[in-house]
Formats: sequence, structure tokens, C-alpha cells
Amino acid sequence: MAKTILTVDDSPSMRMLLRAALTDLGYEIEEAEDGVHALEKLEGLTPDLMITDINMPRMDGFGLIETVRGNGCREMPILVLTTESSDEKKQRARSAGATGWIVKPFQPDKLAAAIRRVLH
Repeated sequence: MAKTILTVDDSPSMRMLLRAALTDLGYEIEEAEDGVHALEKLEGLTPDLMITDINMPRMDGFGLIETVRGNGCREMPILVLTTESSDEKKQRARSAGATGWIVKPFQPDKLAAAIRRVLH
């Protein structure tokens, strides 16, 4: 059965790029446009993986990761996909509960490798 990935990004073009890359790899994709929308989606969905941006309106990636982990969801890997690359931001994401970090613009093969690493 195909694994489900929830992608969270406020950019429609980035969501489209992710959908194209990930469906090519055989994954089912659910999309959310920010952290608040992602939390709404998670009420009726248990994805195998979440990929989230950091800088978004309403609720950013840090808030989303903290909320998801705070709600007791420890098993689901969370990859951060962002233009941010500072060590301070990476550390903050790790502290919040992120599993990994991918810098935009992403290369599909690197993304695929990162996903394979966290989805056993």
C-alpha cells in the first residue's frame, strides 16, 4: 500500500512541485497551506510522513511541529523543507521534534533519499 505524505507549504507552486516529485515516487499526497490547515487535516488523517515549510502565515513550521509532537504524535517523521539553512533554525526545528531538514530548492533525488531514510 502506498505511503501517505502530508505536505505543508503556503506556496501553491511548491506544493505542486512536491506533488509532482512525490507522486512520481509512488506516494499518496495530502496538502495543507499552513500549520493551522495541517492540524485540521491531521484530525482525520494519519500520514506516514509530514514535510513542512518553516515560514508560513497563521502558524509556522516550528509551531506546527511542536503542536503535532505535543499531541502525542511521536512516531510520524517530520521533514522540514525550507529556504532557511542557519544552524540556529535547524537546532530549533530539532528541538521542536523535526526528524530531518531539506533546503529549497530541493533536488528530487535528494528528497527521495531523505524520505527513504525516515520511512522504514
